[in-house]
Amino acid sequence: MKRDLKNRKDIEILVNAFYEKVKTDTIIGYLFNDIAHVNWNKHLPKMYDFWENILFYNGNYNGNPMTVHKELHQKSAMTQQHFQHWILLFKTTVDELFSGNKAEEIKERAFNIANALMAKTLYGN
Repeated sequence: MKRDLKNRKDIEILVNAFYEKVKTDTIIGYLFNDIAHVNWNKHLPKMYDFWENILFYNGNYNGNPMTVHKELHQKSAMTQQHFQHWILLFKTTVDELFSGNKAEEIKERAFNIANALMAKTLYGN
């Protein structure tokens, strides 16, 4: 039986599993690997902080995801499909690993964040 997300260690498990999928994904992987040239040793800890703050409100995250996504979009045009696929991968990863109120909350928060990033990045809304 799967358990709920409870702490940073769980966030790290989720983020690592998610980005392992992203790295080899045929729809969005190139954005991370070929366009952004993500340094995973730096990116993953930032994502741990980001999602830990989103779910547990610890205030650890310091960054501006909007700026990063707009800059990436300027290098290689992203589409609604890219954002929707990111959401699908994220939700699938959560469902594979966790179950419970926090698992549902992080999926909902991811959906809302991705849609906000998509609107601002693609449409300037």
